[in-house]
Amino acid sequence: MSEKREEFNKDNYSADSIQALEGMEHVRMRPSMYIGDVGVRGLHHLVYEVVDNSIDEALAGHCDNITVIINEDNSITTEDDGRGIPVDLHKKEGVSALEVVMTKIGAGGKFDKDSYKVSGGLHGVGVSCVNALSEHLKATVYRKGEIWEQEYERGKATYPVKRVGETEKRGTIVTFKPDPTIFTQTLEYSYDTLASRLRELAYLNKGITIHLVDRRHKKEDGEFDGETFHSKEGLSEFIKFLDGNREPLMKDVISFEGEKNGVPVEVAMVYNTSYAENLHSYVNNINTHEGGTHLSGFRRGLTHTLKKYADESGMLDKLKFDVSGDDFREGLTAIVSVKVQEPQFEGQTKTKLGNREVSAAVSQSVSEMLTDYLEENPEDAKTIVQKVILAAQARHAAQKAREMVQRKTVMSIGGLPGKLSDCSEQDPEKCEIYLVEGDSAGGTAKMGRDRNFQAILPLRGKILNVEKAMTHKVFENEEIKNMFTALGVTIGTEEDSKALNLSKLRYHKIVIMCDADIDGAHIETLILTFFFRYMKELIEKGHIYIATPPLYLVKKGAKKEYAWNDEERLALMEQYGDGAKIQRYKGLGEMNASQLWDTTMNPEFRTLRQIHIDNGVEADRVFSMLMGDEVPPRREFIEKNAIYANIDA
Repeated sequence: MSEKREEFNKDNYSADSIQALEGMEHVRMRPSMYIGDVGVRGLHHLVYEVVDNSIDEALAGHCDNITVIINEDNSITTEDDGRGIPVDLHKKEGVSALEVVMTKIGAGGKFDKDSYKVSGGLHGVGVSCVNALSEHLKATVYRKGEIWEQEYERGKATYPVKRVGETEKRGTIVTFKPDPTIFTQTLEYSYDTLASRLRELAYLNKGITIHLVDRRHKKEDGEFDGETFHSKEGLSEFIKFLDGNREPLMKDVISFEGEKNGVPVEVAMVYNTSYAENLHSYVNNINTHEGGTHLSGFRRGLTHTLKKYADESGMLDKLKFDVSGDDFREGLTAIVSVKVQEPQFEGQTKTKLGNREVSAAVSQSVSEMLTDYLEENPEDAKTIVQKVILAAQARHAAQKAREMVQRKTVMSIGGLPGKLSDCSEQDPEKCEIYLVEGDSAGGTAKMGRDRNFQAILPLRGKILNVEKAMTHKVFENEEIKNMFTALGVTIGTEEDSKALNLSKLRYHKIVIMCDADIDGAHIETLILTFFFRYMKELIEKGHIYIATPPLYLVKKGAKKEYAWNDEERLALMEQYGDGAKIQRYKGLGEMNASQLWDTTMNPEFRTLRQIHIDNGVEADRVFSMLMGDEVPPRREFIEKNAIYANIDA
């Protein structure tokens, strides 16, 4: 921990630092207002809220180690070596400060500027919200040589805070089990989801060590599964991790860390040979995927500084058209992280930073960082400008290709792709389109569908891998043009050539329907990569789904049932007994129209998997790994996650 963090009122953390802002009776009645939802995402958000408290201690200079344990019963234990939550009497509330923190929504040291300069956590609901949504929670505090504890059921203390021993340790341990009456969808924690977030936190807060232990699984040596996350370099190391599957254009990561206008700013960036722009931004460890003033400051500083250098170098003299801001960001991976004492959030999901003072701080930081780097690394500087020129030329070509797509994308039937079998319903909210692998399956789907609200667009074979294609090649691809045209979506405005216009989106459910085999999985991934890179907003707004056709039909006499996995198949075989026959569906074409409707397209019985982005940074890394040139990491990922045998990466 740096001395700057240490010097911030390290001795004034007491009961008086804890402020209770309001009651928490509302939490159990309206949990989604506090944690987003009560599905998989909300379940994991509980862990992040508790870990945020430990991160705040680390930011204040009082904590070096954080441990997160997934217990056998899917309860969670978090432990840190911070100062320990105060346990002395809270004057206003008349009970221990620990009980106030655990049972009053919005209570915590992070609302007292004398205790924490900045803090994580998006809404400040904190551990009390976790307590309210847990069937049981136990807090143990090691503080000033003493051990204190208290337990709670559904947010209410079962006994007063009590002293249970002496210790030389310090810190706080919280163990909680989510309430099954609230989290009815699932109570099972995903190791990978937690690992992604904890890894991210380690990069964003260098010097902190975070341990993740999964007591549900043991390795061959008898030890529990787990990982330790620690970063010495911070964002520079984060960039190397994210760009590990891309070919770099320069030998070093460009980075800056410091304070501008009272705002701590950390920036890291690198150029690669890809055509994607990957900008990730954080405020107090929160991933601000909607951007905000810190990201606009980064873009302004980058464009201004690089444009000035390129103009002075004379390399732009022969270019017949202007270079845009987009051109300076093609093939760029960058992370911007700022710490703001009182962040103001905007946007649909409250993840867009609105503080105006941050923009200038980041812009100045980026300008200084880049100016120094370009002067000290002339070869890299030349390579970057050459990349920008190629991007400008490709953008010019892509604009022409895009204009051809736009001209075809009209609402009249005459402008729709010939292969599209449209529906009769005109209300987009009631309409759905199936993107179907191959003409044969497309024909079956066309016969089996409900033509009132279901449209079918067959796609020929494997679409273009957009991860490795220049932008104008993407817009020239016939299958991709057909998707744009059928969906009614346009891309590009005068202000932003990559902006997506969804105002004329013709279907609010876009269903990818492929064979249940390795080729089908590959085609699904190609289509998802296209949506992630070029129509991410469709994913973010919840419009993208994947159909789940059955793998087996189990029959015996007149009885028959479908199975979607091997477990269901074995259960049906046991249920039917001797003489049961199994039909394995290798492709959609093996089903007739009525079977496809019954199992995969009928809204009453089908299962659609909605695609959403839990962690944009991790999604970016996975897509670049799956669709990029590096084979070993892709093979390792597939072997770990595949449900099919004999996979050739």
